[in-house]
Amino acid sequence: MSLVLFRSVFSSLAICLILVRNSYPQNDTPLSAEDSVAVWAVLERYRTTWLANGQNGVLSTFAKNAILMPAHGGSPVKGLTEIKKYWWPRSTTKTTITRFVQKFDEVSGDEKLAYARGTSDVEWRSENGGTQNWQNDSSFLFLLKRQADGTWRISHLIWDAGENKRLK
Repeated sequence: MSLVLFRSVFSSLAICLILVRNSYPQNDTPLSAEDSVAVWAVLERYRTTWLANGQNGVLSTFAKNAILMPAHGGSPVKGLTEIKKYWWPRSTTKTTITRFVQKFDEVSGDEKLAYARGTSDVEWRSENGGTQNWQNDSSFLFLLKRQADGTWRISHLIWDAGENKRLK
């Protein structure tokens, strides 16, 4: 990825975070220890359900009106129905996540909105008349909102990734 594109994407991420944050009334109450644990639990459930090939588990980490902002300037994907179609399209190819490591550089927020940014390393296997193994590194930004029932769900997921690398 070119440096110009990289800077453009991450400038867009920063602006998005500021806009979402500013859409809420200013709140001086930082993320409580209890909410911090709940946010971390959502992020870990997201990761582990991918590893378990748990489509419903992955989708359960998102708010109903969640938005994905895919790598490389892909069009936004809005709502759980569209997210499901995006990640699990009807296909004869079977894809299995075989490794998923997330490193968080920052997790913070307040009683209504939390965010987490960092990097990930994902490996997967694609099977369709043969098997191919792939790997990709990416940077991400999760925005999580407290729901009306008090639970935390991912409202926005923004990521950018390098080139997919075929493994032997």
